[in-house]
Amino acid sequence: MIKKLDILIIRAFIGPFIAAFIISVFVLTMQFFWLYIDDLVGKGLDVLTVLKLVGLVTFFWIPTALPMALLFSSIMTFGNLGESFELIAIKAAGIPLLRFMRPLMIITFFICGLAFVFANNIIPVTQLKLAALKYDIIVSKPSIDIKEGIFYDKIDGYVIKLGKKEKNDSIIRDVVIFEKGFGSQDNMLIAEKGVMRVTKDKRFLEFVLKNGWRYEEKGARQTTNTQFTRMGFKQYTKVFDLKSFQMSQTGDSVFYDPKMLSIRQLNKAIDSLNHIDTLYAKKAKTEIHPYLRFARYMDTGWSNPTGALRPTVNPKKLFADSLDDAISLSANNQLNSIKSNVELMAKDYDEKYASLQLHQIEWHRKFTLSIACLVLFLIGAPLGSIIRKGGLGTPLVFAIVFFVIFHLFNTFGEKFVKSGQSSAMVGMWLSTFILLPISAFLIFKAMRDSQLFNQEFYFRTFKRLRGIIANFKRK
Repeated sequence: MIKKLDILIIRAFIGPFIAAFIISVFVLTMQFFWLYIDDLVGKGLDVLTVLKLVGLVTFFWIPTALPMALLFSSIMTFGNLGESFELIAIKAAGIPLLRFMRPLMIITFFICGLAFVFANNIIPVTQLKLAALKYDIIVSKPSIDIKEGIFYDKIDGYVIKLGKKEKNDSIIRDVVIFEKGFGSQDNMLIAEKGVMRVTKDKRFLEFVLKNGWRYEEKGARQTTNTQFTRMGFKQYTKVFDLKSFQMSQTGDSVFYDPKMLSIRQLNKAIDSLNHIDTLYAKKAKTEIHPYLRFARYMDTGWSNPTGALRPTVNPKKLFADSLDDAISLSANNQLNSIKSNVELMAKDYDEKYASLQLHQIEWHRKFTLSIACLVLFLIGAPLGSIIRKGGLGTPLVFAIVFFVIFHLFNTFGEKFVKSGQSSAMVGMWLSTFILLPISAFLIFKAMRDSQLFNQEFYFRTFKRLRGIIANFKRK
């Protein structure tokens, strides 16, 4: 049954949580654009593409923003209640800390489930679409920006130089256009002035040139017997195809990454990758055994009672001295072939094992991001009741400190897994294993009204300690 206390706590929590969530998503989204700003500027992207990119990046960062928002809002909520003495009144009424944390615990469990749904169902699709869109933007050419006095070579097959551009960027003067061909000399076109414009469908760049000349040389590259043509014109229209400047739409099937898989898909991939030991044992027997040709001619004289291969006669008596070089060469060739096959299989095995680790990392990440919401709330709620400071200043500082700790240990754990220093279970849950005892300690202190962050308490303690030291020195 919901009571007035629960409604009070929920109302105090909702506002800071929404604000913290929006700020967190905004900061994380801006981090992406700061990273890829060089690949986005000057591409001539339309508004729809930019909005699509912003939306995909925003959805991608939602599971990461939820734990941070919960941490900050819980510290701020209980800090505000403590600063306004409402927390003291609640405790004075005999209501324990865990009781008035209960409504927010229910909301936190709901947010944990929401974070898992995002991480398992929405983020894989978002990651796939984002990778395809990001690739299309990065590989597309910059938008057309032909400057005065600079050779522009972004249009395939041409180099353009403009002597002067008017303020409206349409009227151009002293135009020089080189057509890059495979003949003995590139063709060239010059004009005194003209008009530069892009067609309405943005597929072609059109130059309407006036008072100029076109120079063209025809002939084979290997001979000097060529034909030179010069043509004067009053008006000449040159059209450039802008197909290479248009952003292509890459299919989703081109990309594959464990981040783009759900739990069910990761289970199938991990199950198939877990059998690589058996697979490579059979593969080694198949690819190496044919090179050991002497094994085909084993008889009883080559084996001892234990079954180990060991010649019972002098090897020098098995073949003539004249065959030494031929046998040595054949043996070296076989050993080199075996070594090459083993190295290739070892490299392939390492790649498969690294892929297995990446799939296991993503499998555990689906759960660690949702559990992180609960762990950081269990840190933020008692921490806010201890510090008893509302507003943005103190809660923001503590939220940043603990979120950085969470992010660092999460990153360290992932690095440990990729380097093979720990299993995926230990590495991906490292931050949770470290922060859970901290949350238990803070809850223990908050339930006993600890003065862990009270400046006056430490001031009195150090003052009493100085007095004890002073009395000891007098004696």
